[in-house]
Formats: sequence, C-alpha cells, structure tokens
Amino acid sequence: MAGRFGSVITAMATPFRDDYVLDLDGAQSLATWLLENGSDAVFVAGSTGESPTLTHKEKADLLRATVQAAKGKGKVICGTGTYDTADSIELTKMAEKAGADAVVLVTPYYNRPPQRGLIAHFTKVAESTALPVILYNIPSRTACLIEPETLLRLAEVDNIVAVKDSTGDFQTASRLIKESPPDFDLYSGDDWATFPLCCMGAAGIVSVASHLVGDRIREMIELIQTGDVPSARKIHDDLMPVFKGLFVTSNPIPLKVALEIAGRPVGPPRLPLVPATPEERAKVEQAMRDAGVI
Repeated sequence: MAGRFGSVITAMATPFRDDYVLDLDGAQSLATWLLENGSDAVFVAGSTGESPTLTHKEKADLLRATVQAAKGKGKVICGTGTYDTADSIELTKMAEKAGADAVVLVTPYYNRPPQRGLIAHFTKVAESTALPVILYNIPSRTACLIEPETLLRLAEVDNIVAVKDSTGDFQTASRLIKESPPDFDLYSGDDWATFPLCCMGAAGIVSVASHLVGDRIREMIELIQTGDVPSARKIHDDLMPVFKGLFVTSNPIPLKVALEIAGRPVGPPRLPLVPATPEERAKVEQAMRDAGVI
C-alpha cells in the first residue's frame, strides 16, 4: 500500500529567474501544479532542486513559499542533510519551523563516514526534531553506502520512517521491505526502478519524471497495488524513454529543458551546472515525443 507520504513524491526543481535569483512565485506555481497533477507530496531542496547551490536563507524562503502553496493539497518535504551533522541539525530545525511535513537526510558525502558514523549522524539529527525523517541512500553521488544492517538499525529509531533508495540493488531492497518495521517505507529513488520495486512492496517513488508524467506514474503504482501488473508494466514500458531522457546528463539539466519544452519553464540551472546543449535538448525532446508527453 502507499506509504505515509503517498505513492508519488516529486523531487521538485527549484525555479530561478534568468539572473539566477530564486523565483518564489515560480516555486509556488510549480508546487501547486505538481500537487494537482499526480503528486501526493513535493520534496524541495534535494539534488533535483540544486540544493548545493542554495543558501540556508534561500532554502528557508523556498520551503515557506512551497508550504503556503501546498496547504490543503499535499505534503512538503525538505532536504536538510549535509556532510556536517551540526549543519544538518540546524537546517532540520529551520525546516520544522518553516512548516515542513518531513525531512530527507542524504548520506554524508565526501567525508564518507564508516557505518557507525552513519548511525551516530542520522540518530543525532533525528533526535533534534519531531518531524519524520527519510534517509536517502545514493552511493553514486555520495561515494558512501548505507549498508542493509545499518539501515535496519536506523529503521528502529522512532522518527526515521523511510528510505529513498537509489542503489539499484533489488536484493537488498527486498530484504529491507521484508525485515524493517511494518511502518517503515522504502521509496524508489529512481524512476526506472519504480515498477520493479513497487512490485516487491515499495511504497512509491521520489520522482523526477513526475514533473511531466505524474498522473501516469500514479496510475502505474495503483495498478500494481490492485494486482494488475501487466497494465502497470505497459505504462512502465511507455514511460521508459522519458525516464532515460531526463538523465542524458547531470540532473536537473535535462529536467529544466524538458519543463521549458513542455511550456512550464523554471529558468536555468545555477553554476556549476550549465544549460543543456542543443544535442542534449534534442535527445530530451525526442524522449518526450517517444513517451507521448508532447
């Protein structure tokens, strides 16, 4: 069944104006549109939201604006994890004060703590807040994996309620779904993995493609949950071009060009990310055609 945050959480792009200033009106309008088109929740200030280039103040402003837009429509989750525990606690307290419904803590990157360091880090941040905490396991970006035994230990912490899994390791995912507490959810962190993981009992997806095809992703998950796997697989197959096309280069470069093509522009990415090249743009546009988005 769907998890406590629903089945489709959109990892929301952060809109910027052409001069790279944060576009709060754009953020409100995008959040509203997403929550009316398939998303149960939006996740701001994640890697899709270019969190490394947002100041603490911008994160707070972005979150407050999104919370305001989402009232009565869906939940708002905020990325507050960094590679510094004290900083993560400060951001988490800010998110709680600004009205977030939950926080996402990414595995500390670059300093690559050992597993006991991960347990200490995540536990300390979780203890600093009354909010539900979602862990984010993405070794391809962090060079640091939360191992299954570590995750199962962390799942026992009262307010650590879910993991966003971007490991591509279905064997471990299956074990986590089976052995974690019944109220602990596993969400796919990759659009291409949503179908197999939901067939195995995952709660849903933290999605990038839901900016374009949220209703269809939601329908696919509902079909799996009601037992119509062949119909769900057809949607998965139909959407694969867009799942792939949004990752022809570093996320969210392709997403930002895709939103522009779809008539929902959110401005350029901030340096060190750069706008899509003409070749990348052509690939994204073709993927959108192949998936019937345009």
